[in-house]
Amino acid sequence: MVKMVSFSNEVYANLKAVKGSRSFSEVVAELLEKKRKQKKSIKKFIGIWKDDSEYWENFKKEIRKSRNSAKMREVNL
Repeated sequence: MVKMVSFSNEVYANLKAVKGSRSFSEVVAELLEKKRKQKKSIKKFIGIWKDDSEYWENFKKEIRKSRNSAKMREVNL
């Protein structure tokens, strides 16, 4: 089934530059497939952070120290 869609001139020019000898349908299908795969790509990050408890404890201490050294100012509105 064929459907008609409209693109802005800028989008059309970009698609035309990317398509080469492929059809517009092939280019759009490829872009949509890449987008679909990106949504699942979060899985590649599972387990990359190591359990570095010492680092995070030091991080928390630095935050607490910074908060404790902050000085409150009075603001008149």
